[in-house]
Amino acid sequence: MDNKYYLTPSEIAEAIVTSGVKKASLTIVKMIVLGLLAGAFIAFASEGSNYAAYNLWADPGTYGLGKTLAGALFGTGLMLVIVAGAELFTGNNLMLMAVLDRKAKLSGMLKNWLFVYIGNFIGSVLIAFLIVKSGQLNASGNLLAATTIKIASYKVGLTFSQGFILGILCNWLVCLAVWMAAGAKTISGKILAIFFPIWLFITSGFEHSVANMYYIPAGIMAKANPAYAQAAIDAGLTQAKLDALNWGTFISHNLISVTLGNIIGGAVFVGMIYWFLYLKKTDKI
Repeated sequence: MDNKYYLTPSEIAEAIVTSGVKKASLTIVKMIVLGLLAGAFIAFASEGSNYAAYNLWADPGTYGLGKTLAGALFGTGLMLVIVAGAELFTGNNLMLMAVLDRKAKLSGMLKNWLFVYIGNFIGSVLIAFLIVKSGQLNASGNLLAATTIKIASYKVGLTFSQGFILGILCNWLVCLAVWMAAGAKTISGKILAIFFPIWLFITSGFEHSVANMYYIPAGIMAKANPAYAQAAIDAGLTQAKLDALNWGTFISHNLISVTLGNIIGGAVFVGMIYWFLYLKKTDKI
């Protein structure tokens, strides 16, 4: 007898494969537009969690509390992606299950990843631009701007291995959230399934490539305002670190390593493992 509230893990695996087949068949235009929406949704979650927690982040004694509060809000982004409908690169790393199950082609998966990634970038940077231009970062005498710049500076200061490992840990949790949401048959169930893993990944300080498409461009754009740049220096950021924050370091010092880590965390540690456990037709390796 079917459970009316949730799917079993083996049923979730089948559902993820079916979803992967559909995603691979989308037109390029739909991939980009749906990707743009997802990028915007994740960027909304990023800026909202920043706004809620920036005062707490400014004090080392309440930094952890700030991360906890930010994490409680950030899950809204993935909720919008799953419930409202959009295409998120990191969640789509689970498409590997459909390829391994020979229901979708590798080329179809890679095409989806590429164009959804482009759409995610456009949507995230658009929201970053609008937030900076809105004057929102003026909050608390430009303290929000200073925090935005400092977050971006920290992220481009990671080593390749740090970004890669933090990317793995992040998307392991994100894809588990997508996996569990796929198993829930109600909207409330999907929201609960998403909330806790996303809360955990943000509180832990892991690295999400699409979220960073907001965080780092927002910091770069904010840095272009002399008042915001000075606020960041007044808040303890060195001039050298401020100078190192730019579009080049965004790509080379963060986005590449984090994206690769996200692929391993989602496609391998969730998609490949669960395909092996629930869908592989033989016990022979």
